[in-house]
Amino acid sequence: MKLSRSTLSVALLAALVAPTAHAEVALDVIGGSEVSFEGLVQADFYSFDTDTIDYGADSSSDLDGEDSLQELRRAELVLKGKGPGNIEWVLGYDAKDDKWLDANVKYKFGNNANHFVQVGQFKQPGATLEELSSTKNNDFISKSSITNTLGTPRRVGFQYNYGDVNWGLTGSYFGRELTRNREHGSGYALRGYWAPINEAGNIFHIGASYLDKDTDGDVIRLRARPMADMVGTRFVDTGSSGLNRSDRASTIGAEALWVRGPFKLQAEYMGIDVQRYDGADDFSGDGYYVSGLWNITGETWGYKAGVPTTGLPDDPAKGLWQLGLRYDTIDLTDGAVVGGEMDSITAGVNWYWRSNFKFMLDYVMVNQEKGVLEDNPNAIEARLQFYW
Repeated sequence: MKLSRSTLSVALLAALVAPTAHAEVALDVIGGSEVSFEGLVQADFYSFDTDTIDYGADSSSDLDGEDSLQELRRAELVLKGKGPGNIEWVLGYDAKDDKWLDANVKYKFGNNANHFVQVGQFKQPGATLEELSSTKNNDFISKSSITNTLGTPRRVGFQYNYGDVNWGLTGSYFGRELTRNREHGSGYALRGYWAPINEAGNIFHIGASYLDKDTDGDVIRLRARPMADMVGTRFVDTGSSGLNRSDRASTIGAEALWVRGPFKLQAEYMGIDVQRYDGADDFSGDGYYVSGLWNITGETWGYKAGVPTTGLPDDPAKGLWQLGLRYDTIDLTDGAVVGGEMDSITAGVNWYWRSNFKFMLDYVMVNQEKGVLEDNPNAIEARLQFYW
């Protein structure tokens, strides 16, 4: 299923002219369900100052020798419904990537938004805190290497969540991704979190997760982009057959978040173990990141369902300005499997303007090693974002 350019244009125009474009656009009440429409459009630009590998190529098979890359990153269109009763549903599609997003039905028990069951496609508890947060409020243009490489995001399954405003326990069983020819491999995931401090402008959160899944096809490939989401070529890569004879893969995750006024510190660790057979050695890899954000215009963050939330600017005309810094590392080398290691530092500035626009500018320094080989690209990355 693909949306035509004219369909996407009409959707964007409807959002632009809507009187309440900063929030979801209310459509109608159908069958006792209040239906609304949301959207997110992102366009990215990357410029590399080291190009020994053709990072400016559109894909690993379409090398062009360019040192820059620009493309539409996301074009997400989402329908949401509330009701009848305690039922909520969502149906999302990314017209850029031609894939389904969240597509599920949730039933909440009583008035507790953190006590529910959910069926359909949704982000798995075994994903990172960064992945579970809203994409439109990403702190940096590229998500962390553990999020993109080791995390298991949306899958079709069943989930049960029990908790309150300060804590939660989640368990899920999942299968394949809804979109054809995407991720496969059934498994289960668990996540628990606790915020012993949770008040306006003062939040402390810790959490942990565990996920176990079938590698589906007895092979798993782990690889990391050089902190640029649309790059087709990866230097850090276990290879298409480097982890064959693999039976199951399990990941553990640990997360921490601290908010104090306009400052936010966030850190996550994730490790993966791949169980192999027929004499092949098991494989282990891991990584982590530590990031800091400063809202120089004074705003703070909120907290909902175990993730931080970003509010609107206090002064819409001035906007919300952020400065950010992140250190990120991942290691995919273990024994005979030399996938490589990558360390990166990202410095960025974000500007949330009024209620619908966000501009991002990052400078990324990347160091990669794979055996005796090295590749160390630096990049300037920019993103223009419109959402409603």
